[in-house]
Amino acid sequence: MITYRRTEVEGVKIFYREGGPSTAPHLLLLHGFPTSSHMFRNLIPALADRYHVVAPDLPGFGFSEAPDRQRFRYSFENLPRSLTASRK
Repeated sequence: MITYRRTEVEGVKIFYREGGPSTAPHLLLLHGFPTSSHMFRNLIPALADRYHVVAPDLPGFGFSEAPDRQRFRYSFENLPRSLTASRK
């Protein structure tokens, strides 16, 4: 079963899909450009019996917030980094 969640990372609202037990090894699925976590909708259930799978929508994609360019730098380097920042 896939659950749909939201969190906030450094002021940016991030949507993510999650499946599998939280005690299993963690697997992070990052989508490419210009897609979203929706591309993993069939893969997450297939992996959820062995892994705790998390597939976020990067900022500006899918159901995640698209911050103003003056407060967020859209680059291939910064997009995944924005998901590893500490939560506030």
